[in-house]
Amino acid sequence: MHIVLIGHGMVGQKFLECLAESHAGADVQVTVLCEEPRPAYDRVHLSEFFSGKSAEDLSLVPAGFFENNPGFQLRLAAKAVAIERRDQTITLADGSVISYDKLVLATGSYPFVPSVPGRDRSHCHVYRTIEDLEAMQASGKVSKTGVVVGGGLLGLECAKALRDMGLETHVVEFAPRLMAVQIDEGGGRVLRKKIEDLGVQVHTGRNTLEITDGAMARHRMVFADGTWLETDMIVFSAGIRPRDELPRQCVLAIGPRGGVVIDDHCRTSDRNVYAVGEVAAWNEMTYGLVAPGYEMARVAARHITGDDQAAFPGADLSTKLKLMGVDVASIGDAHGKTANCRSYQYVDERKQVYKKIVVSEDGQFLLGAVLVGDAAEYGTLQQMALNGIKLPTDPEFLILPSSDGKAKVGIGPDALPDSAQLCSCNNVTKGQICAAVGEGCTTIGEIKACTKAGATCGGCVPLVTQVMKFQMAKLGMAVNNHICEHFPHSRQELYHLIRVGGLKTFSELLAKHGKGLGCDICKPAAASIFASCWNDFVLKPELAALQDSNDYYLGNIQKDGSYSVVPRMPGGEVTPDGLIAVGQVAKKYGLYTKITGGARVDMFGARVEQLPFIWEELIAAGFESGHAYGKSLRTVKSCVGSTWCRYGVDDSVGLAVEIENRYKGLRAPHKIKFGVSGCTRECAEAQGKDVGIIATEKGWNLYVAGNGGMKPRHAELIASDLSKADLIKFIDRFLMFYVRTADRLQRTSTWRDNLEGGLDYLKDVVINDSLGLGAELEAQMQAVVDTYQCEWKTAVNTPEVRQRFRSFVNSDKADEHIIFVEERGQIRPARPDERADEREEAATA
Repeated sequence: MHIVLIGHGMVGQKFLECLAESHAGADVQVTVLCEEPRPAYDRVHLSEFFSGKSAEDLSLVPAGFFENNPGFQLRLAAKAVAIERRDQTITLADGSVISYDKLVLATGSYPFVPSVPGRDRSHCHVYRTIEDLEAMQASGKVSKTGVVVGGGLLGLECAKALRDMGLETHVVEFAPRLMAVQIDEGGGRVLRKKIEDLGVQVHTGRNTLEITDGAMARHRMVFADGTWLETDMIVFSAGIRPRDELPRQCVLAIGPRGGVVIDDHCRTSDRNVYAVGEVAAWNEMTYGLVAPGYEMARVAARHITGDDQAAFPGADLSTKLKLMGVDVASIGDAHGKTANCRSYQYVDERKQVYKKIVVSEDGQFLLGAVLVGDAAEYGTLQQMALNGIKLPTDPEFLILPSSDGKAKVGIGPDALPDSAQLCSCNNVTKGQICAAVGEGCTTIGEIKACTKAGATCGGCVPLVTQVMKFQMAKLGMAVNNHICEHFPHSRQELYHLIRVGGLKTFSELLAKHGKGLGCDICKPAAASIFASCWNDFVLKPELAALQDSNDYYLGNIQKDGSYSVVPRMPGGEVTPDGLIAVGQVAKKYGLYTKITGGARVDMFGARVEQLPFIWEELIAAGFESGHAYGKSLRTVKSCVGSTWCRYGVDDSVGLAVEIENRYKGLRAPHKIKFGVSGCTRECAEAQGKDVGIIATEKGWNLYVAGNGGMKPRHAELIASDLSKADLIKFIDRFLMFYVRTADRLQRTSTWRDNLEGGLDYLKDVVINDSLGLGAELEAQMQAVVDTYQCEWKTAVNTPEVRQRFRSFVNSDKADEHIIFVEERGQIRPARPDERADEREEAATA
């Protein structure tokens, strides 16, 4: 059987993979007609092209795929222009004709460009292919401002690309809010504020009438309300339309909204022609998401090779993504269109978080949800909606922040039916995961290899892991949390083995409690534990080889191979002389400078051989290592407190400086951040930190286990109105208890969420000393404090350590691959195209 596949995008490649995996895959010949000059690539992450990824990096074709499937032939730059269904032939643009037994259309979609006069002017683009992105890059080099027409998913992705190119960026949307299809008015309002805070100007409710010459820029966009906007570059990203010109040409049935009509087997009105992905219309619906396209590809491949039971059941349109760093999720009936439904909403305007759930009239079932700014509950809510799981008595607690030590309302793996789809990309159910466990798959790697769950976008991995471990326990298997294959112990167990055994080297630890040579997982974890227990210099010969890249060079490595330099400024306090010294160093070495969110100065662009010299000058000026590279205390952020502020009730800066100097040498399972606010106005954002302290009229309130990042968590009050002595005592206990018991790379927030007994248990241990460990934890912390050393001071004063800071072992030559360009008066890493230009100029010179 000869199959012809027209279109080699994400869905087309998935169809080929499904054919290759089927038993009948070897019995077919497949010709793939790809209109583009390159094989399938990842359009979902297309914006990463602007961050330096190449077309090869984005490729979805596994190495050797076509070589390993000799019946599959890929023809690039091969455009099909006509289909003759009576003869079962396809005519290509070059005039050649190919016959087929079965034809699969995977032509996808094209960007919709509104019929605005002037839309075809130069420097007007669409956002679809790598060629489009290359044209945008070229345009961006000669532009100062850019406008994206369209405020949907692709529009906001495109806006990020323009902003990353350094352009003043605007988004123009016809609808009254951003992402009008996915989220409601409340969610749109919060999303808009977040996007604008990132430096993108948003214009909603704007209908563009024409594009003409601008007075101050290349274009002028004239709107129906009489206003106008001038810009140098325009990108249309106002939605997509099915590429159904071939089905129309050969008179296949077309849906009322476009797209070729398919049945449940993904067949068109011609039994020998199938359609999958964005070009297909099933039940008068077209899908613009990749997961439904993947499912269509699986169904078509199975049906073509003889499985008459293969059927497309429709698709869940729930989405969860990060737009310009902002979490956005939509589930089911997000707009509450179901008759007599009810909704619950939670809004935090300070943190810019919006959450809404839509429930059935009787309050028993979840119909839909919107999450903006924090989508931590997405997995739970999606499974409840998809599987008809009954809601708790008070469903509002599904989206309210946890407080008073109450556990977050959720669902366990046992509540999910076997039919629950855990991985939408690869259509893997709970039942399949459980079956794989029964066949001996007991690691997430084995589960991925066996079922492909989590192997595409990875978003389902936490839930898949949870189900895997639940099923293992159910079958009586040992469920371990071994740190890696070299140690049959958890990170917590390794800590106790090192502490009790007095072990100070990895070779000792490996000889007594492990096997093999170690790996990139256990070595840095052991290095962190050694530092937590004994506080030795991390670059001692027996410890240096254990460190990860950042600790090995005592600096954060950046995307271009250069390093950042961050001197400690306790509590954000720095003298004028200190600022002058930092400025002089940055100017001397040509570094990019920025004030960080932790209230200190970050300097970027240092080459590895420059680091000792830079730090030598900073240390001479009185600075110490800021540990920005370590799993350790990063910063203690503070407001000016009662020293200057008329609202302050205590000296927050003085306390912040004291606390930062106390804990600055502590190594931990993950980075730690503090905040100290001088009053309840909370200018230091203490309640979003691992340890937060807020002044009261009677002392200090202590909050713990908060964090920002990908999954923000509000810190919880653990003790009130404390004296400074009690405050420090409880912080000592909290931090050392965390260091002792947390898993590898586990933040305090996640550690706290996994503590059996929740906040009440943590209070008992830290405040009430229920385990009788208080004095021991305090003593261990004091030992860390007493043995503190500035790692950079030790490094620059130790000749054998200084030798490691060279780009090349046999040369002092600088790394020629580190190239900077100037922007806004400072340096930044050169983009790939700029690197080529720099090298070409150097070669010419």
